[in-house]
This record gives sequence, structure tokens and C-alpha cells, in this order.
Amino acid sequence: MDAYFSRKEVSNSDLSWLKSFWEPEQDEVVKEKAYRFGTLLDAIITEPFKVDFFKKQVDGAQYTDEEFEKALQMKKSFMMDPLAKNILSQSDMQKVMIINREFIYDDDVRFRLDVRCKWDLWMNSLGWGGDLKSTTATTQKQFEEAVRYFDYDRQRAWYMDIAGSNQDVVIGVSKENFKVFKVPIRRDDELYKSGKTKYNELAFKWWALFEC
Repeated sequence: MDAYFSRKEVSNSDLSWLKSFWEPEQDEVVKEKAYRFGTLLDAIITEPFKVDFFKKQVDGAQYTDEEFEKALQMKKSFMMDPLAKNILSQSDMQKVMIINREFIYDDDVRFRLDVRCKWDLWMNSLGWGGDLKSTTATTQKQFEEAVRYFDYDRQRAWYMDIAGSNQDVVIGVSKENFKVFKVPIRRDDELYKSGKTKYNELAFKWWALFEC
């Protein structure tokens, strides 16, 4: 396992784990399958040195011929998109950031947490980056709905506030028709604000439960 995931700082994934306690039980097999394929796509595009293309493995995890072919077709679509290709060419991939930061909950409760994030794409020269997602969406509208439904807005606001960046982008590649979708985010726009509200509430619960 990547050593990043065993670190003690609070991550967006930790907030997702905490949120799951207040949600109806989801199909863990479906979630694991989606996460597994997302790991493959991330590696093929941003960390190809981790991929054994002959054995069809990523860090020892075995994938099927069909999964590999689909991921390679999705990479091809990603690289044919001018914006996606340009961002990738300028980016440090899988960039880790760790800080201690202050949160303000309900206007008057102040607390601090050690937090972390790991960027798929981070353009140090421009001071912003983005994230790569595999998706079942087949239209831009469906992907925009997925950004909110799967709390990608929370993830991106969390990352932006750790980095101090003023903009961001979520790039989705469809597993169904291989189209590429982009959802830009700017500080203080509606998507950023909704994401910040989501993470602030969960960060407060984390602090109250485990740090207070």
C-alpha cells in the first residue's frame, strides 16, 4: 500500500469515511470496483512507472484484459483533449501536500487539524491543479451532476484550501463512450462554496470526535 494512506493527518478520504456513518449503507462491492478501476486509470495516465503493461498489474494488483483495454482507450481520449493534455504536460503528478490549518465552524468555533491531500495534477508554475475521474456519465450535464453527488466539490475545495489555490478543474473520462468532461472551479463560486460547506461540517465532527 502507498505509504501516503497510512499517514495520520486528516484527508478528504477520512471525511468520506466519517460521512458514511450518517448515510444509508452503500454496496461495498460496487464502491470497491469503482475505486479499483480509478486506481488503474490514475496510474496509466499519471504514474505509468507503476504499471506492468505485460502482466496487466498496478503495484501487484491484477487487472483483466478488458479493464486494461478500456483504461488505455480512456487515456487516448484524455491525451486527445487539448486542455487535459496541456495540464498534464505542466503538472507534477501525485503531489502530496501536508499542512496544519485553522477551521471556523458556525462562525465562532475555531479549531486546528493536521491535514493532507494528494493531487493527481498540480501545476507548480501556475499554483493550481486538478483531479482525474473515471465516470459512467455520458454527457457534460451528467458529469456535472456526478461532481455534486459524489462530493467531488468537497474534495476540490479541500485541496484548494490546503494549497491556497484560486482555481481547480475536475477532468472526467467516460467509461461508456470515452468522452472527456471538464468542470472548472474558482474560489468563491457556487461549486467551491458548496464543497467548503460540506468539508467544514465533517472536519468539525472529526475534531469533536477524535481531537477535541
